[in-house]
Amino acid sequence: MQAMWRRINQFFSTDIWTIDLSKCPRYKVVLIKALRLLYAIHREFSSGELTLPAMGLVYTTLLSLVPLLAVSFSVLKAFGVHNQIEPLLLNFLEPMGEKGLEITTNVINFVENIKVGVLGSVGLALLFYTVISLLHKIEHTFNAIWHETRPRSIGRRFSDYLSVVLIGPVLIFSGLGLTASMVSTAFVQKLIAIEPFGTAFYLAGQLVPYLLIIAAFTFVYLFVPNTKVKISAALFGGTVGGILWKTAGWAFALFAASSTNYDAIYSSFAIVILFMIWIYVSWLILLLGAQLSFYFQNPQFIRVGNKRPRLSVRITERLGLLIMRTIASNYYQGKNPQPIDGLAQALDVPSDFIAEIIEILKQHGLLIETNDDPPAYVPGRALDTILLADVIKALRRAHDDDIGVDPVHLSTPGVDQVVADLSEALLSTLSDRTLRELIDDKPST
Repeated sequence: MQAMWRRINQFFSTDIWTIDLSKCPRYKVVLIKALRLLYAIHREFSSGELTLPAMGLVYTTLLSLVPLLAVSFSVLKAFGVHNQIEPLLLNFLEPMGEKGLEITTNVINFVENIKVGVLGSVGLALLFYTVISLLHKIEHTFNAIWHETRPRSIGRRFSDYLSVVLIGPVLIFSGLGLTASMVSTAFVQKLIAIEPFGTAFYLAGQLVPYLLIIAAFTFVYLFVPNTKVKISAALFGGTVGGILWKTAGWAFALFAASSTNYDAIYSSFAIVILFMIWIYVSWLILLLGAQLSFYFQNPQFIRVGNKRPRLSVRITERLGLLIMRTIASNYYQGKNPQPIDGLAQALDVPSDFIAEIIEILKQHGLLIETNDDPPAYVPGRALDTILLADVIKALRRAHDDDIGVDPVHLSTPGVDQVVADLSEALLSTLSDRTLRELIDDKPST
């Protein structure tokens, strides 16, 4: 048995990554990619990369649920559709059965008892702050999945978040109301009475809940991360996540129906525990879909996951020169400057590699960040004055202060002489070569 498990572990950790997909038939390529993806998801679960953030979001959700519903309730009340919140919340808690109905009733009572008008300016500000904090926590979690280190600016944070909280519910319930009114028209009712339109309408009605969940998941994966997500990647994660969520709801309903032992052990706390478990499962599935979207758009991370390998000095120098050449070429030709995502796509390199090197070049004044959102990059000074030797030295010195070792302890006469000779050789080779020359790809004279 142990030998079998060792063989399985070797297959997923080594063998599956050495297969040349170009020589495999199409069905085998699909199967191998699926196995690689399953291995990556198993790695994320076992390392806690998905479970720990989901736990944190459960806590944040419990604190922010009532304020979030209170803000949405106040907005929807102005449009006369505030009564639609209860069916939506009840649908979310449907897998909990009768306990879901009890939680929905209690939450709605809490929301209705909140008097926004008597909160005052401070209370109202705290109410919105709680809602914004929830959305910021969600964005931070999604940014971590997408290896995005730059959060939204404060201005964008308030504009984007408030638009979702204030306008989102109105659009959702308006769309649902419009759909319901269209179905109830006489023309549609007559059409349903004719076969096979009636059967097709019934089947479509069974699919609509899945399609709505998939659309909601897809929108979240497109909007929440502070990076450019392709529609195909978001749709892939949304489809898998939406189907998993509906399936998990069915399984959780069976679990909740047979959870009489929890009532005997935890008494009145059983309903709270089941509520927290369902929120945790929901967040876990949502984050799983986000991870799938990331891997779909960035398949080069499937093997390494979030533990990105460090670049060697040689690759760092090559990539740094490529970045400088690409930015300088766009600037020289009068093209729009590119953000990090654009550079990553142009060079076919993960964006966090690009971001790390660009930060080094910025600190040495070789690049300047524009005021665009997201920021783009242009040369820090005239192309004829940027020496290639300066670029190489900036990249080599980038982590000298982060090694945690006193350079004095690394100093010996022989080693110092070798390092000095290497630096002199570098300066003598690149002393008169500039970034302008690199654009033309002219060989050194």
